[in-house]
Amino acid sequence: MPAVTKTPAALGFRMPAEWEKQEALWLSWPHKKATWPGNFRPIPGTFAEIAARISERERVRINVSNAFRKGARALIERAGADMANIELFNHPTDDAWCRDHGPIFVRNEATGEVAVTDWEFNSWGGKHPPFNRDNRIPGKISHALGLRRFKGGMVLEGGSIDVNGHGLLLTTEACLLNRNRNPRLGRSEIERRLRDMLGVHTVLWLGEGIVGDDTDGHVDDLTRFYSETGIVTAVESDRSDVNYPMLRENLLRLKAQRTASGGRYRVVELPMPAPVSRKGQRLPASYANFLVLNGAVLMPTFRQPRRDREAAEVLGGCFPGREVIPIDCLELVWGLGTLHCISQQQPAIIS
Repeated sequence: MPAVTKTPAALGFRMPAEWEKQEALWLSWPHKKATWPGNFRPIPGTFAEIAARISERERVRINVSNAFRKGARALIERAGADMANIELFNHPTDDAWCRDHGPIFVRNEATGEVAVTDWEFNSWGGKHPPFNRDNRIPGKISHALGLRRFKGGMVLEGGSIDVNGHGLLLTTEACLLNRNRNPRLGRSEIERRLRDMLGVHTVLWLGEGIVGDDTDGHVDDLTRFYSETGIVTAVESDRSDVNYPMLRENLLRLKAQRTASGGRYRVVELPMPAPVSRKGQRLPASYANFLVLNGAVLMPTFRQPRRDREAAEVLGGCFPGREVIPIDCLELVWGLGTLHCISQQQPAIIS
């Protein structure tokens, strides 16, 4: 009989929640001007500011080809980063969305080992080729850090899932069941692979994503865990807004869900910003695309003082003891993503 290869879950690995202790935050340096058509100029500086804020609390590891290395380092230093916490890796990429092309890290709770899960990346259903360099990033990171690597065996982007670190995973039907990802896999097989690779036992399915999101409905623009049984979800109060029905449907689904003990999840409503558009295009601006760091939460803002403040208050209540740090993302979202989309957390090794 052929040897049976144990899955990460069978070996004791699981994907930690984002609020668990992190060793580093990964970014991929921006260089593709077509991602921000006609408005690329401020983007490297925005990335540098984000890297600087992260460096105050943990390491920042950046995929950047040698062609852009010197300029990236200069911008990051100018932004006031703790340069002792900045590490640049000669990993060329096609684009900057590290959440989706980067590795999804798992950790073994018995041994403390951190490993890489390496999924196929096809640029959100082949929308923005080329993507071959992006698809190699998990393997390059695994090699650079000397971490064990497990192949996921299907297309999966990090922004399409969110976990609570205790066996629950949030995702959307619009993305994971889309035929442009894994046309030969049904819901049950996708759930099995998520369980085997990420150490989860329950998948909570939402429906559609917000308008303007070309990822086909990533959950990190919609709904996120903030604790083991706490979920914060974007809502739209304006019934005439195009996002109202799908966000309302997702809210109702969450309220109908039950925990393993039969209780309800603590569902917190997070307001949406007022519509953000550019050149007639509705952009996927959402406060749900926040990023949890050691001791802080970076929150995207959109130069809407009242709504930005309301969202910060909601997230502050979800993450007591963590500083909520606003980051102006009005230029960044023209690329159709913000803070969570550009980053991927690496959990700390447990000794």
